[in-house]
Parts: sequence; C-alpha cells; structure tokens
Amino acid sequence: MRFDIDRLQAFYASPLGRMAQDMIARRIATLWPHADNLDVLGFGHADALLDPFRAGARRVISAAPDSQGLVRWPEEGKCAAALVDEERLPFRDALFDRLIVVHGLEEAEGPRRLLREFWRIAAPEARMLVIVAHRRGLWARAESTPFGHGQPYTRGQLYRLLEECMFQPTASARALFAPPINWGLITSAGDAWERIGRFAWASFGGVLMIEAVKRLYVEPGGTAERARRVVKIPAKSTTPQIMREPVDKFRS
Repeated sequence: MRFDIDRLQAFYASPLGRMAQDMIARRIATLWPHADNLDVLGFGHADALLDPFRAGARRVISAAPDSQGLVRWPEEGKCAAALVDEERLPFRDALFDRLIVVHGLEEAEGPRRLLREFWRIAAPEARMLVIVAHRRGLWARAESTPFGHGQPYTRGQLYRLLEECMFQPTASARALFAPPINWGLITSAGDAWERIGRFAWASFGGVLMIEAVKRLYVEPGGTAERARRVVKIPAKSTTPQIMREPVDKFRS
C-alpha cells in the first residue's frame, strides 16, 4: 500500500517536509539547472520539483500511481497532472527527455516493470533522476515520513537495478543529512546540516539520488572464458566415468 496523497500533502506542508523538499530541489537545480525545449515527466510526487522547469520546457507532466492519488497541478492554468497505471503508462514511446522519479520506485509492486516502462517512454539518450530512501540513512527508518515506507536502496543496489533495466548510471548524490525530527532547531538549519553532513557523514544521507541515461543496447560484458563442465557418461561398469568437456562461457 502506497503512502497516499493526503499523507504526502500533510508531510510536505510540515516544517520537516518543507526542509526535505528544499534540500532535494537544490541538488536537482545543481544537476539540471534548466530543461529548455525538452519534454519532462515527474512520477510519484514530484510536483514541487517540476515547477522550476515549467518556464522553459516544451512539456511538463506530473504522473502519480493510481493507488497513491494526486492533487491538481499546477494550481493555476491547464492541469498537467494525471493518475496512471504504473505498469502501463499512457504515453507514447520515446517521448520524454527528462524524468524525475520521487516516491515512485520504493513502493512499486514491480520495480523492474516500472523501470522498463520508463525506458519505453524515454527518448534516446534521455536522462532520468531517481530519488529514493537511502537504506543506510536515518530517514528510511522514520515511518512518520514517506521515506520510511517501501523498499530503501543502497547505491550499489540501485545501480544494479537500473543497469538490469537498460539505464546507465552517470552520477549520484546524497541529501537529507539532518535527522528526521520535526524540531525547529533542525528544520531551520537545513543548509548547515547538509554542508556538515557531506563531509562528516557523507555515507549516511537520508536520500539517494541517481542520474541514469537510457541505453539503446546492451554492450558485451567481456571476452570468452574457458570453463569446464562435468558430464557423466553411462558405462557398462557400475562406476560412472566422468568426462570434463570444455565449454565457452560469456560474461553478461
């Protein structure tokens, strides 16, 4: 069961939620300062993270899983938000140049199927930014926040998952080094926590952010190896004979 839209809205309306959203948005702005003349999709609960791209992008759409729910976005003008079936996204192939996924992967029933749908709708060389709860961080243990629900990841786990689904990871970052406690002393000092955390406990950021590029084909993983396979050959004697037959094996 996904963290539903009412709880998402309540969390991001709180001081702790606003701090978390601001820290994540700043990291995105560093990585993607603009998306001029590009088609952008946000999946999960990405509305606030999409706002900076609306001025220059050709198209910006916010999609939410139907089991989560959504609110109208943007508040003014034409609605650009849609409820979708996460395993059958209602977009044509190779449409989006940029994808932002937040609160989308951790609670997906089939993460690989969802990622393959992202691959289908991503344009050649499209870039996708996946934001998930970091398994080693405190936020993955905070059930009062949306980051404390679903499947958290380490960087290695998420890299392998993306590569299996034909995305090539190109950059990674961590954010949310402040403890997930809704105290004014913490929420008012988000910048300080981020600066200190990147140096003092860089491996324990609460959120993992991975940028990946769509791959159009799988590259060979290496040269052939010689392996040996044991083959038993029936014989007249009661003791089976064993033949060791060389077999070519390729690393995937």
